[in-house]
Amino acid sequence: MTKLKTFAGNINSGHIYALLISLLGVALFTYSNHLEFLQYPTPRWVWIYALTGASLILTISLVQLPPEGNELTMESAVYLACIFVFGGSATLTVLLLNCLIFFFFDTSTSWWKHLTNFSIYSIMICVSSYTFDLFGGHPGPLINDELPAYLMTLAVYFIGNTLLIGLYYYIIYKGTLYETIKDIIKDSFVVYLCTLVLSLVLVVLIVHNSFFGLVLFLCLSTLLCYSFKRLFSMYRSIEERANTDQRTGLFNHSYFEEALEQEIQKSRASGVPLSLAMIDLDDFKKYNDHFGHLQGDKLIAFVGETLKSEAQQHGIIPARYGGEEFTLLMPAYDILQARVYIDQLRKKLNNSRFDGVEIFPLGCLAFSAGIASCTSDIHDKSQLVDQADQALYYSKRQGKNTVHTYGAYSSLEQELDFSQDVRDIEQQLNLFMYKDMETFRHSKRVFRYAMDISELLDIDALSKRHFTLGALIHDIGKLEIPWGILNKKDKLEPEEWEMVKWHVTWGKKMALTNDKFKDLAPYIELHHERYDGKGYPYGFKGEEIPRLCRMLTIIDSFDAMTTERPYQPTKSVEEAIIELRACAGSQFDPELTEFFITYIEARELSAGDAAI
Repeated sequence: MTKLKTFAGNINSGHIYALLISLLGVALFTYSNHLEFLQYPTPRWVWIYALTGASLILTISLVQLPPEGNELTMESAVYLACIFVFGGSATLTVLLLNCLIFFFFDTSTSWWKHLTNFSIYSIMICVSSYTFDLFGGHPGPLINDELPAYLMTLAVYFIGNTLLIGLYYYIIYKGTLYETIKDIIKDSFVVYLCTLVLSLVLVVLIVHNSFFGLVLFLCLSTLLCYSFKRLFSMYRSIEERANTDQRTGLFNHSYFEEALEQEIQKSRASGVPLSLAMIDLDDFKKYNDHFGHLQGDKLIAFVGETLKSEAQQHGIIPARYGGEEFTLLMPAYDILQARVYIDQLRKKLNNSRFDGVEIFPLGCLAFSAGIASCTSDIHDKSQLVDQADQALYYSKRQGKNTVHTYGAYSSLEQELDFSQDVRDIEQQLNLFMYKDMETFRHSKRVFRYAMDISELLDIDALSKRHFTLGALIHDIGKLEIPWGILNKKDKLEPEEWEMVKWHVTWGKKMALTNDKFKDLAPYIELHHERYDGKGYPYGFKGEEIPRLCRMLTIIDSFDAMTTERPYQPTKSVEEAIIELRACAGSQFDPELTEFFITYIEARELSAGDAAI
């Protein structure tokens, strides 16, 4: 069955799990064995030695399975058959002898890993033996009337092994337990099934053919192990080719997308930094036009080989994104470490010799790169890609052969870009002036609130820019709502309300059509999410919602409560503050709510002093 061979990822959690399993396994072994082996007659010992030898042979015949470090062996068929023929105590004795012998021969594996595997098998054998007894099974020949006992024992053994191993990988890799177990079963179910069925075959062979039957069983099992090895080797080969770009030998775009999703999840779970670099060869078209596509492909392959050899030494995942673009997924690298590494890589490529590079403007092979780092406000992998791509675009604008990190703009550039972006968004909002003047005014007021709040929050300049522009454009999707619904004075019908809720999705799509406003999409899409998870469109909860989006929700609601509109109740500032506090923890982030209230109270106090 499945065994643990290597420990990776969250080492502390893995060791704690191994310790608990070891304590439980040793306790069950001690309780269940009762030292009965001291009273075994010689024929029973002969069978124990024979079954130990058979289990050792099958232990050595490993079948590699995913995840990495997961192995499957078929000696469980021997253990199960031993339960059915000789009982649980004899089976535990076979297990003990197997593990002791294997411990002295397999010196490459740590002692505590041997102990953990011994304990896992002890737990499965003990529980399976109790199940066999509970359902009326009797050790000896295979009896048709006791078929439910055999089937339940096999099922319990299979479930126990899957849960024990699945729980380990769940702890280590921080996925979901259901998905982890599903993946293990998907990749190894056929081998599991063969092992379980073979245990019943071995019972028949032992009872009717004695030791000759055991030899036949070993021949059959060894051939099956070899066949499964070949099968999984072919599977891995096909999977590798499906994930590999044939031109460069790097991972392809599809694999990059999957790896990015997984690494973002790991980064969020563990708090380990993650950076993404996007690389684009400078003036590649000029080289391609001059020397032809064949030579251009050779240059792409050369760059890919260089990236691959460098990345393998540093735990980085390289991929060909498309054309002359490459990505480097960099687990455990913060944005400063990533910049240093990519800059060293750029210089190395500058100094690399390749036919025809003298035609490049710099007389050498060069690339531009953009780097972005995964932060708590990243709620979708496309955001990280967009940020790295924007940094790459900026790098190109700086004259190429440079490395730029997302957000590292000069103060003057930020100010000029911000002013232009505000004008561009206001041109879009002007459309509201004929459709719904109040939405236009509301957007402007929320923008002003956001400008004030952004100065008080401990956020960087780029986050301020996104937050304030996001506040200005957050309701842009309402342009798609029919005039009659948008300006309806009576209560909306259910289908009309559903249409209104779609404005966040429509607004996001509108923002994504303009590269300048892609980073504002979360503010448009998520400003109606609630802290308790009862908002829309996704029902995100708590910190699943980016922090500044949670703040925008508070600002948006406060302005809606305190704005005078015909046929709608208007709250005073004091009443709105009471409402905000009442909804803190349900609709709003409690901490940010108090932060905003402090700002509002200070503003009102300042306005009162000015009036005096």
